[in-house]
Amino acid sequence: MFTITFKRKGSSDVKVTASPGDNILELAMQAGVAIDAPCSGNGTCGKCFVKVISGAVESEKSVKISEEDYEDGWRLSCQSKVMCDATLFVPASAESFKSDIQTADLSSQEELARYFELVTGIFNTGIQKGDVGVGNGIAVDIGTTTVTAALLRLKSGFIKAKASLGNGQIIYGADVINRIIQQGKPGGVDKLRRAVREETVIPLIETLCKDAGIEPTDVSRMVIAGNTTMEHLFVGANGDSIRLEPYEPEFLELRGKTAADLGLPVAPDAPVVFAPNVGSYVGGDITAGVLTTLMWNNPEMTLFIDLGTNGEMVLGNSDFMLTCACSAGPAFEGGDISCGMRATHGAIESCTIDAETMEPTMGIIGEGAKPIGLCGSGIIDVISELFRCGIINAKGKFVRDGERILRDEYGAAYVLAFAKDSGIGKDVTINEIDIDNFIRAKAAIFSAIRAMLNAVDMTPDDIDYIMIAGGIGSGIDIAKSISIGMLPKLPLDKYIYIGNSSLTGACAMLISNDATEKVHEISANMTYLELSTHPGYMDEFVAACFLPHTDASLFD
Repeated sequence: MFTITFKRKGSSDVKVTASPGDNILELAMQAGVAIDAPCSGNGTCGKCFVKVISGAVESEKSVKISEEDYEDGWRLSCQSKVMCDATLFVPASAESFKSDIQTADLSSQEELARYFELVTGIFNTGIQKGDVGVGNGIAVDIGTTTVTAALLRLKSGFIKAKASLGNGQIIYGADVINRIIQQGKPGGVDKLRRAVREETVIPLIETLCKDAGIEPTDVSRMVIAGNTTMEHLFVGANGDSIRLEPYEPEFLELRGKTAADLGLPVAPDAPVVFAPNVGSYVGGDITAGVLTTLMWNNPEMTLFIDLGTNGEMVLGNSDFMLTCACSAGPAFEGGDISCGMRATHGAIESCTIDAETMEPTMGIIGEGAKPIGLCGSGIIDVISELFRCGIINAKGKFVRDGERILRDEYGAAYVLAFAKDSGIGKDVTINEIDIDNFIRAKAAIFSAIRAMLNAVDMTPDDIDYIMIAGGIGSGIDIAKSISIGMLPKLPLDKYIYIGNSSLTGACAMLISNDATEKVHEISANMTYLELSTHPGYMDEFVAACFLPHTDASLFD
């Protein structure tokens, strides 16, 4: 047996007893040492870096690690095994997903103003407010990456506290499929449930109650809104039915649950209300979100897009609602991108490039922060700017040379920040593989929009409003998103950002039984479009895998 010591800046060391051949990432997970691994340890994301300080680990070289970094002791923890006593350094960025992610959590005056406007709109339709009694309640939006929550007075709807936290499940993969696979392993049900419940939601409940000056047992009602997988993993239901044929979730509606049933530290008899799901990949976060759009009450044709770890959308009005989910992958959260990261300290969130000198001007999260990677909004900006400046072509290949263009046997890359200017001591770059991954992600979004419009014999010109929700939505440049072919070319005033629509809808459900029933009605009235079997969808997708599209007339 050997001893593996994990060292973390600002935290005490964690020592683990291990056997020869034990996987380093799995040891870290078991010891509660958070290491970001979006690909769930498959070796494809290149994010789970650790540095060997002393001793050694058995680890093959990876294209995700440069020769220089390898010689300096950096390894991918998921591809490393125990071979002797070793001390490993875990960088601070590995744990930033837990509490340092920028998200739409009602923490700014702008977000609060947007929230109150949307909630007022809901109750102006005639839905009754404050019909659930008196006391306190908590609404929770369980996102794949982040979990946000708010504590409200049930009668008035006054927000007494709000908070957010990275979803503890993220160490088991960035996407829902990897988490379902992890759930199917021995002990997986308890691990995934504990990660989201005990390690995420319960600490949020405690934080909210402390900030509001009340005891958790003073909370008499809760509402949970999450995608279908998150709701299943939260209650410990089998998620395999979501990803395997015939793709029928264990439940779409879950009624009658109490806090005691779910082990939550609020009043034991407090009802825990779940926003209903529509299908395997359109869940309660979308049904709660649609409530806030008011499309169910208005004749105007509205396209609702939730941009996050998953890509879901709804097209419709008071006559019909069509919904689908597209396989955009984790690119919008920085996954599948070599220098990609979530919207935390040091992330490049915006960028312009000088067409002549190819020099970038970047906006970076965190006052005085040096760049360490690209978050979703930054990726959109950089690719748009590289294309506008003629640095890459329609296929995402580099066609210009200069000081900032690096070429090797794997292809070419653009240097956003040289090692001396970065916060990681090495170049921050975006390469052709990254660009290709993102082009496929944006193509999934645009082709899904086209497929939905084709299904009802419409064109983008028939859309009156496009409402964008999700954490990434607040930071994206709509014009640049259009320029790369991610969103339809429509007047910019047709685009409206509505913030965290899932949490907003959950708050409305929290203070209104009437709103809760309306969400169930919305869910029942939505028609689910399965893109994988929809005629012509793959043709649309392939056509969209260029910048901006093979049909240039769509963006003239």
